Amino acid sequence: MVGDPQRYFHYSLLLMIWNLLSTPDPRPGWWQMALDQALLDEAERTGVGFLRCYRWAPWTLSFGRNEPALRRYDREGLEARGMAVVRRPTGGRAVWHAAECTYAVAAPVPAFGSVPAAYQAIHATIARAVEGLGTRASLAPATRPLAVGAGACFAAPVGGEVLLGTRKVAGSAQLQQGGALLQHGSILLEGNQQVVAEVTLGAAPAGSEVALSAVLGRPVAFEEMAAALLAEARRWVGTWRVLAPAQAEVLVARHAGRFQDPAWTWRR
Repeated sequence: MVGDPQRYFHYSLLLMIWNLLSTPDPRPGWWQMALDQALLDEAERTGVGFLRCYRWAPWTLSFGRNEPALRRYDREGLEARGMAVVRRPTGGRAVWHAAECTYAVAAPVPAFGSVPAAYQAIHATIARAVEGLGTRASLAPATRPLAVGAGACFAAPVGGEVLLGTRKVAGSAQLQQGGALLQHGSILLEGNQQVVAEVTLGAAPAGSEVALSAVLGRPVAFEEMAAALLAEARRWVGTWRVLAPAQAEVLVARHAGRFQDPAWTWRR
């Protein structure tokens, strides 16, 4: 079993405030990314933390902030297929967002002690949540980070990511902004990342992903995974309060234009 994620936290911040924002209704990729960026802004401005789980409609291909999408992916083919695309504010590589539970954490870096510690703490929380659904999980051993042009996010696990056996069930990306960080990622519930390979120009690495439902041998609903994750996260140091969903709309407006703009999506 994965160890207690609280060991990664900076225990002097006993007054840390965590905001749980409920946004379960499926939304477009630009809306989701605009909200994640706004939560990072708020974490930097106020020193409080945020956690939410969400899903995508329509299903969407996302690029990492610095990923060379124009060189790596078939833009004309994507447009011909009517596939929604968005560029994340965070780093990493392409992800196909379909039958998954996506999470986002925005918080001051000192809440975790460091950016690498945050990566470990959040993934330890995800792993414990997955184990609570009935299977063993582990964190991938430390490896050298892959280049942004190395193909899909789920092509290979990197250090600290959540594994079921030897295969990756969750992929994450981070951004540090001033003294705060944003980490968000996908927990695969069903299906695979084959779509990414289909729209890749040239050779595409074989995927190393596995869906939670395939391991458990039963369907896993978004609501079940989200509830398990939120239950584990409430063990984090600090106090918790719940924000009204209406507050999300106000925050999204700050960055909606940027994440809907093709000039941002296809900037490189």
